Amino acid sequence: MKNQKKAYILAGLTILFWSTSATAFKIGLKQTNYISLLFYSILIAVIVLLLIVWFQGKFHHLKTYTTKDFLHSAFVGFLNPFLYYTVLFKAYTLLPAQIAQPLNFVWPITLVLLSIPILKQPITAKAFFAMLISFAGVFFISSQGNILDIEFSSPIGISLALGSSVVWALFWILNMKDKRDEVVKLFLNFCFALLFISIYALVNHSPFKLNNIAFFSSVYIGIFEMGVTFVLWLLALQIAGRTEKVGTLIYLTPFCSLLFIHFVLKEEIYSTTLVGLVLIVTGIIIQNYKKKKL
Repeated sequence: MKNQKKAYILAGLTILFWSTSATAFKIGLKQTNYISLLFYSILIAVIVLLLIVWFQGKFHHLKTYTTKDFLHSAFVGFLNPFLYYTVLFKAYTLLPAQIAQPLNFVWPITLVLLSIPILKQPITAKAFFAMLISFAGVFFISSQGNILDIEFSSPIGISLALGSSVVWALFWILNMKDKRDEVVKLFLNFCFALLFISIYALVNHSPFKLNNIAFFSSVYIGIFEMGVTFVLWLLALQIAGRTEKVGTLIYLTPFCSLLFIHFVLKEEIYSTTLVGLVLIVTGIIIQNYKKKKL
């Protein structure tokens, strides 16, 4: 019971930090371009994860990895965090936070779709029904408050936000197959991503200067979106007696996120955003629901 309480506390901190991410993205992107913000966020995350790996005494794992393991980490690191956050940050530059955030949250449903060709898993009637509900939610959110007279203000932004969920789902599938230590894998992913974003920034002649607000936004994102928070979530699941109870708490994240978006960013939350988000989360819950054995 003691561990379960600790798990709830860690899960609560995780939800709190991830709920503020969309707001931090928007604040930073108002001050600088998405490439510069991502470069410094990944740099901070690498430093944070380096300290965590050192503190946990896991550097010895790196000595056991083969060239194939490092190449795999390079490919996965290209997907996430490099490509995932590049696409996501660009989406946030084009969309209100209340639109980009929930559209990105459809990744569990996207995961089901990708599992069909990649993992050769047949789609069930329940999964199909869940997808219909979630994608109805996507339709509501994309309407941006005009469900009866839909005119998408940024089709590219919507496509990027949904595309980020595809990248994340693909990363999730590849990560599931990799049985190496989770924290060390994450550290390597960010190390390679730092290389990729550096090259991308140089090719695009992106300035590396940030003002104070953009800098502190990147520090916050690097610590609480990319670095520490993922480790907290892993720890919460590891020590929980009932992982399913802790796992379902993550569905609170997009709703809590809307509170920060409204009160900090001063965005007026559309009724269609709330309806769409409820539909998306309902679809995800239906997809993940398992009957208890008697």
